[in-house]
Amino acid sequence: MKFEIDGRLPSLNEIIEAAKQGRGRYQPYNDMKNEYTSLVAWTVAKLPTYEKQVDIMITWYEPNRKRDPDNIMAGQKFILDGLVEAGTIPNDSQKYINSITHKFEVDKENPRIEVKIHEKEIQLNPKT
Repeated sequence: MKFEIDGRLPSLNEIIEAAKQGRGRYQPYNDMKNEYTSLVAWTVAKLPTYEKQVDIMITWYEPNRKRDPDNIMAGQKFILDGLVEAGTIPNDSQKYINSITHKFEVDKENPRIEVKIHEKEIQLNPKT
């Protein structure tokens, strides 16, 4: 199964900056997390539910090569939490996520994130 998120997600630097600003009463990071997690959950709302382990492949289409891959990949937090919030996967622990791989491409006209989910054929061990 494949889905697409239009635009870009916040970088690690943006997430850290929002967390620094949140040391008072106002919590910018919480607002950021809620906004982007909800965006992903809404995007995947009609996807099937996966009960077995999944492999996830994320292709990040950036408008240029300015952001470092580690900064870009921080957005996977919003993707995984959104999948859980939507009920697409039961949890984002290692019990349900077998692997996450990343690719980085440039598309000046259409920055986006493409996520492919592949359910593994093996059954989970219920005792783990």
